[in-house]
Amino acid sequence: MMIRSKEELIFFVRSYYDVLFAVLVSVGFMFYFSAKAKKISGERDHIPGRLGVPFVGETFSFLSATNSTKGCYEFVRLRRLWYGKWFKTRIFGKVHVFIPTTGGAKTVFASDFAQFNKGYVKSMADAVGKKSLLCVPHESHKRIRHLLSDPFSMPSLSKFVTKFDKMLCQRLKKLEEHGKRFVVLDFNMKIAFDAMCEMLMSVTEESMLQQIEKDCTDVSNAMLSFPVMIPGTRYYRGIKARNRLMETFREMIEERRGRGKGAPEDFLQSMLDRDSLPPEEKLDDSEIMDNLLTLIIAGQTTTAAAMMWSVKFLDENPEAQDRLREEQLAILRKKPQGAALTLEDLNSMSYGLKVAKETLRMSNVLLWYPRVAITDCTIEGKSQYQERMACER
Repeated sequence: MMIRSKEELIFFVRSYYDVLFAVLVSVGFMFYFSAKAKKISGERDHIPGRLGVPFVGETFSFLSATNSTKGCYEFVRLRRLWYGKWFKTRIFGKVHVFIPTTGGAKTVFASDFAQFNKGYVKSMADAVGKKSLLCVPHESHKRIRHLLSDPFSMPSLSKFVTKFDKMLCQRLKKLEEHGKRFVVLDFNMKIAFDAMCEMLMSVTEESMLQQIEKDCTDVSNAMLSFPVMIPGTRYYRGIKARNRLMETFREMIEERRGRGKGAPEDFLQSMLDRDSLPPEEKLDDSEIMDNLLTLIIAGQTTTAAAMMWSVKFLDENPEAQDRLREEQLAILRKKPQGAALTLEDLNSMSYGLKVAKETLRMSNVLLWYPRVAITDCTIEGKSQYQERMACER
């Protein structure tokens, strides 16, 4: 509406003064309580930082850094320059305190479920599901974790080591035959995803894999986003993709139960084999589906990232690369021609284990997963208050 004269302006104000008054009062209260909270917070803990306006805070800056080539490390780096190694901020409506020391991080992890609990944002719970191991409350976490770990026994892992070795060799040989160059992370993401789908659900059909991977990517992108269902946003696409995945998993479960005998021996079947057990000794369908999605996303991204970092670090350290190669060749010389890799071979790779551990020490395969303080506590002289998130960096 265009206001062309002073009279029209007066008429507009008189007609909508109640709306204007409510808006002005709301904005005033918002800034007042924001300043008040900032003052009280500063008096209580003396941790420097910027909280910004309620709920939003520095969320946009965090998301911008996360989606850039530098990642969330740039968000942390800049604030350490401004405020020092310890700093606080507000992300997704929650106050976060970034803890810079190894000792501080150990205190947080050693106090899991005592002084600290898993922290997650609404978009993450909506994306992977409220019955995901990442999001369930403490009383459910132990039961679900126990039931999820049962299928990953030594015999099951032993079989899959051979399968994964064959899959990796075939794909690398194909790339070599065609003389193709490839992006390490892209290659890792694809083979890790295919391996997870085969191990969890025995899905090997390429068209099905492509559809599941596309939807899982959208869900993963929605895990750190504003939870508003606006068409075109990452959150909207992620929730739509999650709904499609849940329908796909539901159809798989119904097909397995209808088939009876002859179902493949995989993670999904091991969960369905518990149907006749008491509720506390099995997962219901929604728990199975939410955790299938969680295992696919978590298994793909962390495995692919770790493989990528190991390639980078080994390229930068030729002596370590030569020593690792010699260990692999020594194992190969002891095996018959064409024999596949076994779990026993993996257990004999003492230097390979050191390379894997050093890779995980040097890099970070998990982007951002804070803990929330359950009670008021102190870490290295810094006060942490209930409901605050603690982030280790």
